[in-house]
Amino acid sequence: PAGMVLSVLVILLLSVLYEAVKMGKAVLLRRALLALPRSLSQEALTEPQEGNSGPGQGRWFWFHVGQTLFHVLQVVLGYMVMLAVMSYNAWIFLGAIAGSTLGYFL
Repeated sequence: PAGMVLSVLVILLLSVLYEAVKMGKAVLLRRALLALPRSLSQEALTEPQEGNSGPGQGRWFWFHVGQTLFHVLQVVLGYMVMLAVMSYNAWIFLGAIAGSTLGYFL
């Protein structure tokens, strides 16, 4: 029983973390879109323009890198939760559902 309770708690926490990573990825997307230069020419993307060196100029690439890392983490967590649910254990399934619900709520 103790092992099962621990397994359900771990799956619950993984599901909460999955939802948190989804939210973090959305926040980074919004920041990346705000950091894009007004002109999408190659020169504007690689070098900041004179007199227009705002805080977001040139940082959009690093936001994209952060989004990529969040995406990889989201895929890994999603597959881990999916594999746990595919054990066809009702308690594990309920832990994944409860964790996803709690993570979305938070």
